[in-house]
Amino acid sequence: MAKLFKVIVELYELLITSRKDDRSGRVVSTGSLKVDDLIAIAVTRRSDINAVTMKASYEILKEVALEELCNAKQVEFGLSHYGLKVNGVFTGDHPAWKDGEHSLLLSAVATAEAREKVKTIAVDVIGMAASGTYINTLTDVVSGEIDAVITAGGAVNLTGVKIRIAGNAPEVGLHLTEINSGAVVDIPSTSIAVNEPSRITFIVPADLPAGDYKLSLVTQFTSNTLLKEPRTYVFEYVLACNIPTA
Repeated sequence: MAKLFKVIVELYELLITSRKDDRSGRVVSTGSLKVDDLIAIAVTRRSDINAVTMKASYEILKEVALEELCNAKQVEFGLSHYGLKVNGVFTGDHPAWKDGEHSLLLSAVATAEAREKVKTIAVDVIGMAASGTYINTLTDVVSGEIDAVITAGGAVNLTGVKIRIAGNAPEVGLHLTEINSGAVVDIPSTSIAVNEPSRITFIVPADLPAGDYKLSLVTQFTSNTLLKEPRTYVFEYVLACNIPTA
């Protein structure tokens, strides 16, 4: 298959295997795009459709897709197939639904078209990353979800390489940035229960508003001494804030 695109991959230490030379790879991001950014690009390619019309059409389709999804339809929208799945354990053959014990989660699976498009990407592995800081997995303790959800007031476990929070720079710490508003929520140092080079456990603020967040980790930690300047690592996955039902 012809390679139409190209990405760069950096390598990080992989501590979960017995081989000391095993590495994990991470695609180097070239930026972040929102719907308005995509529309602006699309308009340059389709001069017969203006941005206002395209945005209005998108909003109408999104509203319909969400409504049908809530009516238990399987919905293809954009690059994924969406559906509802049940989280929680039931006892007996005729149990009642209990908020707090049971919840509905959204599942998303990439479309065949998207999966095939990814196969047209050429990869350039450039070697070990300069900083070495890397989050392997993020586990929401309440839901058990990995790399997808954080629960307000619940615990989150991070595993990775050189992720210990250390240093006196003002920006050092864990931060959650809401994608749409840009609002930044700092995780208090008192909410970090475990702070090790390969493992961090922290408590999500109980009053964290619902939304989609990106987690950033800022530290001056290195193997031997503190760095003069802090380095920032932004976790690659978007995290949906889950608000527990009382």
